Amino acid sequence: MSAARQPSSTVRDKSATAPEPAPKARTPRARRPAAPRGVAAAPAPALDAGERARLLEGRHHDPHAVLGARPEPGGVTFRALRPYARSVTVVAEGLRAELHDDGDGLFSGLLPLPEVPEYRLLVGYDGDEIEVHDPYRFLPALGELDLHLIGEGRHEELWTALGSRVMEHQGVSGTRFTVWAPNAQGVRVTGDFSYWDSGAYPMRSLGSTGVWELFLPGIGEGTLYKYDITRPDGGHTVRADPMARYAEVPPATASVVTDSHYAWQDAEWMATRGARPAHLAPLSIYEVHLASWRPGLSYRELAEQLPAYVRELGFTHVELMPVAEHPFGGSWGYQVTGYYAPTSRMGTPDDFRFLVDSLHRAGIGVIVDWVPAHFPRDEWALAEFDGRPLYEHHDPRRAAHPDWGTLEFDYGRKEVRNFLVANAVYWCQEFHIDGLRVDAVASMLYLDYSRDEGQWVPNEHGGRENWDAVALLQEMNATVYRRCPGVVTIAEESTAWEGVTRPTDAGGLGFGLKWNMGWMHDTLRYMAKEPVHRKYHHHDMTFGMIYAYSENYVLPISHDEVVHGKRALVSKMPGDWWQQRASHRAYLGFMWAHPGKQLLFMGQEFAQGAEWSEEHGPDWWLVDPGYSAAGDHRGVRDLVRDLNHTYTATPALWERDTVPEGFAWVEADATDDNVFAFLRYAEDGSPLLAVSNFCPVVRHGYRIGVPEQVAQWHEVLNTDSEAYGGSGVRHLQPMRPEPVPAQGRPVSLRLTLPPMATIWLRP
Repeated sequence: MSAARQPSSTVRDKSATAPEPAPKARTPRARRPAAPRGVAAAPAPALDAGERARLLEGRHHDPHAVLGARPEPGGVTFRALRPYARSVTVVAEGLRAELHDDGDGLFSGLLPLPEVPEYRLLVGYDGDEIEVHDPYRFLPALGELDLHLIGEGRHEELWTALGSRVMEHQGVSGTRFTVWAPNAQGVRVTGDFSYWDSGAYPMRSLGSTGVWELFLPGIGEGTLYKYDITRPDGGHTVRADPMARYAEVPPATASVVTDSHYAWQDAEWMATRGARPAHLAPLSIYEVHLASWRPGLSYRELAEQLPAYVRELGFTHVELMPVAEHPFGGSWGYQVTGYYAPTSRMGTPDDFRFLVDSLHRAGIGVIVDWVPAHFPRDEWALAEFDGRPLYEHHDPRRAAHPDWGTLEFDYGRKEVRNFLVANAVYWCQEFHIDGLRVDAVASMLYLDYSRDEGQWVPNEHGGRENWDAVALLQEMNATVYRRCPGVVTIAEESTAWEGVTRPTDAGGLGFGLKWNMGWMHDTLRYMAKEPVHRKYHHHDMTFGMIYAYSENYVLPISHDEVVHGKRALVSKMPGDWWQQRASHRAYLGFMWAHPGKQLLFMGQEFAQGAEWSEEHGPDWWLVDPGYSAAGDHRGVRDLVRDLNHTYTATPALWERDTVPEGFAWVEADATDDNVFAFLRYAEDGSPLLAVSNFCPVVRHGYRIGVPEQVAQWHEVLNTDSEAYGGSGVRHLQPMRPEPVPAQGRPVSLRLTLPPMATIWLRP
């Protein structure tokens, strides 16, 4: 979890500005009936004063019962709400009748017709006249099954029911707007189509579900909109759509009507990606902050560069820091306001699809960070969305996140749980995402997380476990794995919670993998010590194997470890520049051979010395041929490339990653030597030997016990290679074991261990 997360700044909304004198015409003029006959409209029955007030004040739950056309004794009553209009005329086949101006933007009239005709409204403004469909003549555009599933909290494709949806309804093209706001007295949709005047388009409540709906004919893609919500106290709040699938570029905050036209080209990837479970497959991850990897690039420009770079380095996956819309760039995406909208900073949702597709066609999987633990308090977003706690817990002790000034979701509320579960499915289904790395799981699981005594409320059993969050995570994992074959979910969970990667039907949380934060902290603590002091911290490098098979682990060197004074990976290492690079390379060699999957944050692959900043990204100039020390950095990058390619080609390093049979210590107690040696085994028993010497001296004639059935060993990787910037202490010829016992084995190799280096050997 990032320490940079702060409450995002609130941006003044466009809707706060005064509306223009007339709405923007977005509907093309239709052909009018030939030779219409003028009909004088009689006065319509007057609206009840209370009903008129509710309509004009945005408190009416059923405006379709008041507006539009309906049979009355003596004919058909027409009523329209058109603020700032000078006139409203009903136009139908052979009919033209101007309505009476009732004031406050209301127009009405009673026409002597036997039934409601197919009609349109001719709306006159100062100097302009437009012909439009009447939104209040349409039936609800949301079906009963959708409403039933929403009411049950079980709509697994919630984004198809809520939000804005371009569609054809009753033979007319337009956009359906639907929003969940159960505490609202009334909801109106507003946007650039009405010059942000909130009065013109009140929505109707669809029963007890808390869903409000309105179909607006003629409205299409690119339309900006928000919801004007009348709170229980009678006040108004203007909100972005929680289900918006596209948003304005921050700091603007309006939602945008969108529809996908993308034609995927990754069918082969999608059909085969789940052939082997992630914990039994090669998995090395390059973590990327898209906005700063190459600052200024769009999604489509990134698609020209990122897949080629990652493929060359041999990573199997990229992990993208959160791409869901967020207003404050300094949060790195971890303060989400638009859970269903890829950030518009780099392009459209289809542009993001193009990037994912390009990565897939390069053979690279895509994992995205997903943030269900909290959301910011911005008054135009989710916080007290309809005037009362809705997405957040109603108890302030459960709602306020103590670390980041944000709000925690109410995981026990079925609609909120549905919002999050469907969101996880949405990213996998709509954007072909291959994995979700779930952020800050520990803060979800514990009611007392970062809270002092008296600041938290125990669960019904008196404990500290948040069982609502547990149920949410279990449902999310079970649903994603059921609906999206080949997807892996990954937990950033830093405690000893049992069963994070155990299946849900066995009582676990159901994740596929878990970040091993303990391993990361322990090993980096060891590496930060001067070599002469490392012998006192030897167990930091071995302790992880005590619990290595309790979960399916990822070994993460993530963005959190290279910011806020923690220093970049190479800068954590002691000694001069040569020793720092050597330790950096040796550590990566140890990490890639260790049980668990690998994750490395951008910039660390070429030993960037400065901490990462989202403002300028990696220091690419370090590998520019014009820089005098570029060779030092290119050497480290070449090592990462060879680590990945050798790793992927060596089943011993990943086939038995999660079972004890895949690992054996050879030397775990050489504290004075700073030496570690272990064997990895493939399913067929073929081994790989990894030996690390974290001391700056060459160790000649060092005995390492090996399996006696292997006739000879070849060095397949050496982090001290001159090509990587090392001293070049190598084993160029195959080595045969000698009948000299070592580390409890009857035969051994007599090795020359390079300084500050890791070597890999295979039969």
